[in-house]
Amino acid sequence: MDSDRDETVGHEATVKGIGISVESGEDGGGQGREQGIPAVIVEARGELLPIFVSTDQARSMQLALRGKPFDRPLTHDLLVDMVAEFGGAIDGIRIDDLADGTFYSKVDAEQYRNGERRDLVFDARPSDGIALALRVDCPITVSDPVLDEAAYPPGELDMHQLDDETDRW
Repeated sequence: MDSDRDETVGHEATVKGIGISVESGEDGGGQGREQGIPAVIVEARGELLPIFVSTDQARSMQLALRGKPFDRPLTHDLLVDMVAEFGGAIDGIRIDDLADGTFYSKVDAEQYRNGERRDLVFDARPSDGIALALRVDCPITVSDPVLDEAAYPPGELDMHQLDDETDRW
């Protein structure tokens, strides 16, 4: 955690859904893809950015996208509740680096104590940041270098999108 926010402007992104890879090979970010691996699909700058995630992370994001609470709080729900209880808020998520096939992100947050605002920045996995953003409806941004290296034009991403209740893991 640190308190220095990087004011570099990224491109506002939206989460298009959760997909499953349908062919093996190399994606634009140098990540090896295996058939059937879940990915969160983020759209920014008119391009699609697949970020491969675990099945549990994909389920958590899918529940948030559908607006369906789990019977008991999931980890991301618990974290959002705790941040709020401690006088904080999550302001935004920045996917700002890609190195050796691994995406990096930051969570921008704020906390109020005794009427004073304190800005905070936390290093996070993009999957966790996105799962939090879906729960608090904060902006997600993606930097140009990340998009330049790993994004696809919309017609070139070969993924099966999970988009209804019948899709199962």
